[in-house]
Amino acid sequence: METSLRYSTNSRSLKIHAKEKLPVNSQIRLQLHGELDTGAGAPSYFCAMIRHFFHEASTSVGVGLHYNKRDKLRCLVRGKKKFPVITDELVTFNIKGRCDFDQDFVQRNPKGAAEFDWNIWKFQKDQDLRLRVGYEMFEKVPYMQIRENNWTLNTNLKGKWNVRFDL
Repeated sequence: METSLRYSTNSRSLKIHAKEKLPVNSQIRLQLHGELDTGAGAPSYFCAMIRHFFHEASTSVGVGLHYNKRDKLRCLVRGKKKFPVITDELVTFNIKGRCDFDQDFVQRNPKGAAEFDWNIWKFQKDQDLRLRVGYEMFEKVPYMQIRENNWTLNTNLKGKWNVRFDL
């Protein structure tokens, strides 16, 4: 199980996040993840999703259900495609999108992005880095991510940011 501590400008409280990926076969996983809001002392969301990976095409798609205290139950569809920029895949161009719908399939919330990832292994002794720069298409905002071993900082040009520490 993957666990992390998360803090963002949206919630202003520390959250404990957990994710479990259960293999169904070599290409399909059941992914479960949820979050506990330490400020409220209650779960803030839970998601169950079936994800299918097309390894030879560096592509994944997923469908699932998402529950949170604000929007209640929503349906979710997502996809991602990676394109290696150089042959060792340390630099990739990624296209990803997702859309969640209310229970009646009336209200929808689309997101889509194009981004570059640069993975730097052994940046220093026992230190790996990932630099990500992207553009969110629907919100029309550039963003970036810096990941160093267990720490991740995400920010965008609208002033939103979050930080994550993987336990």
